[in-house]
Amino acid sequence: MEYSYEKLTDDIYVCASSDHRFGTDAFLLAYFSQYRKKDKTCDLGTGCGIIPLIMQKENPPQITYAVDIQEGAIEQLKMGLEKSVTSGIVPVCADLKELWEGAPLGQLDLVTCNPPYKAANAGFESVITAQRIARHEIMCNIDDVCNAASKLLKYGGRLCICNRPERLSDVVFAMKNNGIEPKRLRFVSKNPDEAAWLFLIEGKKGSKPFMKVEPQLYIRTESGFSEELQKIYAIGKEQK
Repeated sequence: MEYSYEKLTDDIYVCASSDHRFGTDAFLLAYFSQYRKKDKTCDLGTGCGIIPLIMQKENPPQITYAVDIQEGAIEQLKMGLEKSVTSGIVPVCADLKELWEGAPLGQLDLVTCNPPYKAANAGFESVITAQRIARHEIMCNIDDVCNAASKLLKYGGRLCICNRPERLSDVVFAMKNNGIEPKRLRFVSKNPDEAAWLFLIEGKKGSKPFMKVEPQLYIRTESGFSEELQKIYAIGKEQK
């Protein structure tokens, strides 16, 4: 296995590999989550730990449980942590369908998840097991994610997820089925002329029905990366 270290700031590095890597959607989800310094959080299916590490760039939560069922992913996260200056990230190798001994049930303010986008047996599946798990609902599905989040969140706690537009109804149903009410929705397009390729959604445990649809986020404009995307990437760059 070949590893590379991607620099987020002078003090924060992500250990990436062909098995566990990251893309723009991780930055968008971390930004959309509106995490706070006082929050107790958890990132389900954390992979190389990109979302917890992004959150370290500016006003990091007091604690973040970074959970993944794959030992290789957790080892990569630990490698990134060894090279970085961070606080409050707790790597956990566990199945989110069962959680782990001592899990903070009913205590968390925020749960994030960048889940597998494709249903099991839908479309082309990578022959690499780690990539299959990341892309397809092999080890867990969206209902499993929402069920785990509901167990971890306190009343009023938030679950933030990103996914493909064709899975929106599945995500909304799974949230509601687990006592999490969708409250905020935002679509993401590559540019103003293209249909959305991603959505970001926030649900609150125990909340009443009412969902706000936010303005669309564009990755690019005619002049290059959009101002908002540049802002998202730049968060925490000048923290020292």
